[in-house]
Amino acid sequence: MNRNINTAKICLWRKDVAHRRASKLLASQHVLRRKSTTATASGPLSGIRILDFTRVLAGPFCTQLLSDYGATVIKVEAPDTGDGTRAWQNPGESACWKPDTGPMSFFFAAINRGKRSIVLDLKKPEGVEAVHRLVENAGIDVVIENFVPGTAERLGIGWEILSKLNPRLVYASLSGYGDTGPYAKRAGYDAIAAAEAGFMQVTGHPGAPPVRAGLGMTDMATGLYLHGAIAAALYSREHTGRGQFISGSLFESQISMLVNVGVNWLNRGIEGQKHGAAHPSAVPYNAWECRNGIWMVVAANSEQQYRILCRKIGREELIQDERFRTNALRVQNREEMDRVLADVFVTKSSDEWVEVFEGSGLAHGPVNTIERAFQHPQIEGRDMVLPMEWDALESGRWKGIGPAVKFSETKAGVQRMPPRLGEHTEEVLKEAGYSPEEIKKVRS
Repeated sequence: MNRNINTAKICLWRKDVAHRRASKLLASQHVLRRKSTTATASGPLSGIRILDFTRVLAGPFCTQLLSDYGATVIKVEAPDTGDGTRAWQNPGESACWKPDTGPMSFFFAAINRGKRSIVLDLKKPEGVEAVHRLVENAGIDVVIENFVPGTAERLGIGWEILSKLNPRLVYASLSGYGDTGPYAKRAGYDAIAAAEAGFMQVTGHPGAPPVRAGLGMTDMATGLYLHGAIAAALYSREHTGRGQFISGSLFESQISMLVNVGVNWLNRGIEGQKHGAAHPSAVPYNAWECRNGIWMVVAANSEQQYRILCRKIGREELIQDERFRTNALRVQNREEMDRVLADVFVTKSSDEWVEVFEGSGLAHGPVNTIERAFQHPQIEGRDMVLPMEWDALESGRWKGIGPAVKFSETKAGVQRMPPRLGEHTEEVLKEAGYSPEEIKKVRS
């Protein structure tokens, strides 16, 4: 369906129902805002309603954070397959899910809890019409999408169209390179942005080939940037009464995270280097192997901390060693400092070193496996694992990762389990004012 035909049909439909919507709009928004605090929604964004067209990682991570903070998130997915990460199962994972669950994976579930899922075919006028009715009638505060720039406009759900339906709308567009510039139309992925924006240049050990970080750090950092920008735009709206367009990208997020490395290049022409687990500007700050084969990370960022380290490891003479008297000298003699400490750390196990450093004020910790990370005392102490019942799993039990930020008054939390594909289509369409007959037509 080309854009002209889509637009013509949409305009005809809007003309036919404009008088009905105008009379219902304010009342429906008021009612829906009261209804939106379903399940455990009690966070600082309770009452905010989000229409989420994003998929894979950066966008879904962003909207999951907003959901944890109380927002109602409606995830719009394509028919049949939905978000592509629903199919991203590890070997043997399919046995964990009940056969009638539909497309689902632990990857998808990890970043889509708390949301409702609706299925719309955005290549058809009926799907676009449903989006328009949701934005205009269902109290939507935020739209977020991660299409290649220009795609949303071609579909008829871009900022220019939707903001006319709802001038208070905050519209967030997430892409690989942003919506302007010579690379705007290029697809973007985490590893590509990490490569092009310099992250891979400074990741790994000296002389080693480029490596991807073990997690999608550029994707998730972009989601973090965007969720803060959305909250800021909502705050601005309280003063201006109007929404606005937000544009974020993987490339720009990663460039901004170069911080000291980037500024050293811009101002001094110093190229970023790989330092493994070490810090480019502070020594000692590295990982050293212990007697039991586990590595210990220790960071001494000041002269006081360096003195504490020397005393705790029984090497006080290093305090006065001319090679290591200041941080500048230690950075200059990094390899010698690391060799000295490597000979020290291998004399004890990681547990013994933890006991030595306990209470010293020195930053330290072992390099944990994922298993050991989730056995850390802070996990239980800060509610970082949330066990819940979930009938989609053969075990009937689900363990999710808890919200990272805690609020004293407006608690963050999980509103609902990750959605099955299209699980909430009918109820969400009803909220947009669809009659049972209209819902049947859309489903057909």
